[in-house]
Amino acid sequence: MSFIHPTALVSPGAELGEDVTVGPYCIVQNHVKIGNGTVLSSFVTLLDFVEIGGNCRIAQNAVIGGEPQDHGFKGEESWVRIGSDVIIRENVTIHRSTGEGTATEVGDGCFIMEGVHLGHNVVIGKNVTMANKVGMAGFSSVGDGAVLGGMAGVHQFVRVGKLCMIGGLSKIVKDIPPFLMADGHPAGIFSLNKVGMRRAGYDGPARAAVKSFYDRLFHGGLPFRKSLEQLAASEEGMSGAAREIVEFCTGSKRGVSLWHRHHRGGEDGHDDQAPGA
Repeated sequence: MSFIHPTALVSPGAELGEDVTVGPYCIVQNHVKIGNGTVLSSFVTLLDFVEIGGNCRIAQNAVIGGEPQDHGFKGEESWVRIGSDVIIRENVTIHRSTGEGTATEVGDGCFIMEGVHLGHNVVIGKNVTMANKVGMAGFSSVGDGAVLGGMAGVHQFVRVGKLCMIGGLSKIVKDIPPFLMADGHPAGIFSLNKVGMRRAGYDGPARAAVKSFYDRLFHGGLPFRKSLEQLAASEEGMSGAAREIVEFCTGSKRGVSLWHRHHRGGEDGHDDQAPGA
């Protein structure tokens, strides 16, 4: 059975799964669905049109489902959808999307730390980590397994790719393709995220192939778009990771951040993998 603290306000239309805990002074409105085993600690507010998966942990003063801060919003039904096994810490705010039937989305296994803001129509992949006070503007997105350092800010419509590592306090105004590290104000690319790739199961040859692909893309002597066109045209023998990079860059609307080869002491970054691995 679920536990609802006597001081909590849970609307009769809310749908709670099994073993849900609703702590002191929480507010759960009518159009809310909460999956099995999820815990709302205290003072959590879930507004209308929110779905939360199973085994999530939501800490004090989080507010989920607020109306979007968008002049284009006209009161239409839109949602926040959060996956399973997500940790949402204190003071996090996640807004509904703009557009009938659309959703702001957070994937399974994410760790959203204190004070993070996810604006309208944001899409967060699986197993993403966001440190304190990260801000995601409307229609921005983050790919699976990415890590964003504290107080990083992502401009509207900007995409951060799969397994990227973004430095704290960074200002992300252009897309960061998959598997890269970026930092700065505005942020520039400075390395391959070798450690993140290794932890995600990419072996030494796979990491080396991605580095070689990026060397040709960014440092091949051609303008970026021309280099991208040539690499996209030579798809035979291209690895799955390389195809992901091409698809990501080809779909960029904000443009792709530049690679600062000598930023922070070297182009390659640190890799704690043993030589030859």
